[in-house]
Amino acid sequence: MLEQPHFGRQLRRLRLERGLSQAAVVGEGMSTGYLSRLESGERRPTARVVGYLAQQLGVDVRALTEPRAAGCLSQALAAAASAPPGTDCATELLRAVRDDARDDPAGRWQALWLLGRISNRHGDYEQERGHLLELIELSDLIGAPELRVRSNVRYARCLCALGDMRAAEPPAATALAVAHGAHLPAADTLAALTALISVETELGRLDSADRHVREMERDLLPAVAPSQAAEALWTASLVSDRQGDHAAARSRLEAALGLLQGRDGPTLWTRLRTAASAAALRMSPPRVEAAERWLGEAGVILEVIGTPLQLQELQALRAHLAFHTGRLDDARALCQGLLSLGELRLPHGDRVRLAVLEGRLMIMDGRTEQGIAALRRLGEQATEARNLDLATHVWQSLATTLADARAQDRVARAPYGSRPGPPGRR
Repeated sequence: MLEQPHFGRQLRRLRLERGLSQAAVVGEGMSTGYLSRLESGERRPTARVVGYLAQQLGVDVRALTEPRAAGCLSQALAAAASAPPGTDCATELLRAVRDDARDDPAGRWQALWLLGRISNRHGDYEQERGHLLELIELSDLIGAPELRVRSNVRYARCLCALGDMRAAEPPAATALAVAHGAHLPAADTLAALTALISVETELGRLDSADRHVREMERDLLPAVAPSQAAEALWTASLVSDRQGDHAAARSRLEAALGLLQGRDGPTLWTRLRTAASAAALRMSPPRVEAAERWLGEAGVILEVIGTPLQLQELQALRAHLAFHTGRLDDARALCQGLLSLGELRLPHGDRVRLAVLEGRLMIMDGRTEQGIAALRRLGEQATEARNLDLATHVWQSLATTLADARAQDRVARAPYGSRPGPPGRR
């Protein structure tokens, strides 16, 4: 028979799985107080009590008296850690977390961390948020500052992917405060600072973001691995661009890409190039040739090993690139192909930018009122959410597209001999 407190935990789990109250389980054979003491581990059950409870729960006695090896959290973690690349461990981990007796908070934290990472890789940010919320609670319970920082950083990034920038700021700030207060290594501090800079940039708090960038470059970049420094420099380049310092933005972006080589791992190498391509296309003016080069390099690898989410990100970037190079038919086909998918996995910001592209194409196709209405709706939603960087992108796209459409209309109305040559890249 299982010793206490394990028996009590198993008893409580079986009762809750069946949706039964303590009163429903005890019936007329025992008191709820006695059952409560059994579940808490204060009383040791007799064989007669075990038989009665098994009957009340509708299970074999062995369900109460033998460990459940198949649902053992440590076993599921060992299987996940040793699994070959590409193995789907999520189902077994989820089952193990569900059956977990919660007597090993650190093991449960590790399982939830892995599940959150799997959800993120699949683009299921709502599911990831659920895992991370419990992860933060466990981090506070365990009290380890590095776990608190890492869970809050991941939670902030998840909320950014969901488009909730205001909610993302407190966990990012908490992570940075804990990292500073516990004097954690530069890697954890930089992760928290980079997350906070990203949130501040999206919220339009560029002065604060710039101060944090300077702190990052002065105190942290020399002490971290090239991969983390590259991601931080990419984030800093976005701040420079939003401030109008396009030379600094380009310099930081080039420096970020220069830190990584193909030998550093295809996943990170391609991720940084797709991120750099996106940043280059959002610059004013867009750095089309650089984006085309970086996206071409990343696409060769992603088409072979890319996840469904990465392939969607690649297709979205190709649609934006086609638009900026004047290949409107290609942009339209790529955009419609993505938007017609039954399961669009892109983060919120990328979804909005794809919808903006669709609205711009409507205007260029002559469906002006429909396109204007779509872009206005997107701009109002971003403004209401206080996502000022995204709102600025929407309103600027609307103004630029209307100006381009009017210019095209004037060209179409002009006498043939006075028309200018084909426009260059935008």
